[in-house]
Amino acid sequence: MNPRRDETIEVERYELAAPPTYVFEMERRTFLAIFGVLGSGLLVAATQAHAQESGGQAGSRSLPTDVKAWVHVGEDGRVTGYTGKTEIGQNIRTSLAQAIADELHVPLDRVSLVMADTDLVPFDQGTFGSLSTPRMAPVLARAAVTAREMLIDRAAARLGAPRASLSCADGRISGAGRSVAFGELVKGAQLTGAVPADAPLMPRSAWQVRGTAAKKVDGRSFVTGAHRYTPDLTRPGMVHGRVLRPKGYAGTLTSLDDSAARAIDGVTVVRDGSFAGVVAPSARVARRAAAAVKAEWTVPADLPSSMTVYDHLKATGSAASAGRGAAPTQVGDPARARASAARSFTASYRIPYIAHVPLEPRAAVAEWTGDKLTVWTGTQRPFGVRAELATAFRVPEERVRVIVPDTGSAYGGKHTGECAVEAARLAKAVGKPVKVVYSRPEEFSFGYLRPAGVIDVAAAVDANGTLVAWEFDNWNSGGAGLATPYDVPNVRTQFHQCDSPLRQGSYRGLASTANHFAREMHMDAIARALGVDAVEFRVRHLAGNERVRAVLQAAAKAAGWPTPSAAGRGLGIACGTDKGSYIATAAEVSRVDNIIKVERLVVAFECGAIVNPDGVRNQVEGSIVQGLGGALFEAIAFANGVITNGNMASYRVPRFRDVPPIELVMLDRPDLPSVGAGETPIVCVAPAIGSAARALGTVNDAMPVRFA
Repeated sequence: MNPRRDETIEVERYELAAPPTYVFEMERRTFLAIFGVLGSGLLVAATQAHAQESGGQAGSRSLPTDVKAWVHVGEDGRVTGYTGKTEIGQNIRTSLAQAIADELHVPLDRVSLVMADTDLVPFDQGTFGSLSTPRMAPVLARAAVTAREMLIDRAAARLGAPRASLSCADGRISGAGRSVAFGELVKGAQLTGAVPADAPLMPRSAWQVRGTAAKKVDGRSFVTGAHRYTPDLTRPGMVHGRVLRPKGYAGTLTSLDDSAARAIDGVTVVRDGSFAGVVAPSARVARRAAAAVKAEWTVPADLPSSMTVYDHLKATGSAASAGRGAAPTQVGDPARARASAARSFTASYRIPYIAHVPLEPRAAVAEWTGDKLTVWTGTQRPFGVRAELATAFRVPEERVRVIVPDTGSAYGGKHTGECAVEAARLAKAVGKPVKVVYSRPEEFSFGYLRPAGVIDVAAAVDANGTLVAWEFDNWNSGGAGLATPYDVPNVRTQFHQCDSPLRQGSYRGLASTANHFAREMHMDAIARALGVDAVEFRVRHLAGNERVRAVLQAAAKAAGWPTPSAAGRGLGIACGTDKGSYIATAAEVSRVDNIIKVERLVVAFECGAIVNPDGVRNQVEGSIVQGLGGALFEAIAFANGVITNGNMASYRVPRFRDVPPIELVMLDRPDLPSVGAGETPIVCVAPAIGSAARALGTVNDAMPVRFA
């Protein structure tokens, strides 16, 4: 599935289409050893690895159908589920376990999950796009249903009772006055057999474990510090690595004097093509050794800055030809409709690059055992990183194992495995396990960023104030959320691919945040210009979108629209949909000098049938708090090839004092399938704040929102 060709992958997942970060020089001895063993199979393995990493067809693998690949019932009665999804703070470990427990009729505390270990779990593309709940939960639920039915078959034979007379509860099967535990039914004969694609799942009305606010699995280990994240891991004989970098975000290594570093006791300097790093007994000595290396880099000239990047994007933009959101979408004739409309409204909105700023920076521990490589790392794509490693070291994927400990956040920023590749290259050089942990400046300059963008909107209304035309052009930031949910007879939307001076890629919500900001700010501007209430104006154009209309009206009612709860405040609102869920956010703000202060947020959210109310609430609130950063503070500053605010002292993220009271209205829809909740709530924070601020003064058409 090439990201440039597959309609299921948004175009702004730039990191998946990028070439490998490293191409190591092959040592002749290593090449002969591997090629001599594998023959032509080596080339096949490398091709498959690249194809998977790029999303190519060779990486498109069908899911296993045997129940034992997904669910294991132990002789002690405990149940283990297997999934390639990763736990990155979204609490999917708990909600997936709830699905298994519910369908198997066992208590939740008897279910555990093995997650994201490429040697143990089925292949998985990755944890992104809010897809774990709508896609993985049904897979595990159907496997659990199948296991339950197999156990009932065995119980019928064991108890000598008609199958239809048996009942299943609390990990036991009962009938005819007798019962047998699950564990007794699998002694010496594990469950195996095909999972029917149409295995019937419980209706929402029968849920016992799903739909409840189950506590986070292993929650105690996180709050007590017992959980070991990748940066906490150690291995026998492990040493520490550090990669040499240019001063800025770009540069090619041209010369290196490592004599001073080599003079430090225990230090090894490693160079392989454009890659250079040091290995030392401790992280502190590794930093000292890296600083002792004298390296020279060539840096490209005339790079854009954060002030000129918007002109650069539009100057280099082209109409991309493939990928979701890339092809132009047109209904009717918007240009003609605008020409004959009563009034037209145009604006250009600017979106800066912003950073993910995960609590846990990129980190990896790599260990070679003969020609077998094992890497522990916090990534959202363990199988993708496995393919990266196989490609970088020209080994079959079967010789690479990637294990992902539960990770301290990612926000779309950990789809790639550069840190794992670096640790593995250093480990290969010294013959010992090596740990690499990125510093904060490395995270800013050598991870990837949410894409910057320019969004031009041109709309028109007839004499009755009804939208008759809508044209929406996005340069670079992406196609997610590009389509308008409003009823407009003449529409054209277009994504334009551009040259990006900074490395860019996925971010929570992808481009939906940018596209919702531009669209909702524009809808607010039109309503203000027409003298129409902003909610009434939207509702008038939502006859064909009942779910968006429902959250909008719920948020407006809870916020007391249109009157702010205190004098001197502005009240704004925005709504939208992405990844199958629906959101409306109302914001109350005040103005202190020229600064916007958010006083209150009221949010209505709907994601189908709610699996875990507490988990959904946490996801919504976390997403909103992160959205405050992009709405009010965050923007990468850069000039002359250097990110100038690439550390936590100068890059402003939300603080506790920035978080206002958040009132959440959750609309449970038991009649609809469950979908993810982790991304969509972020998309309306900025336009709600921006439209509220307009009540107190003129604001710029840009994120972060600021008074002009």
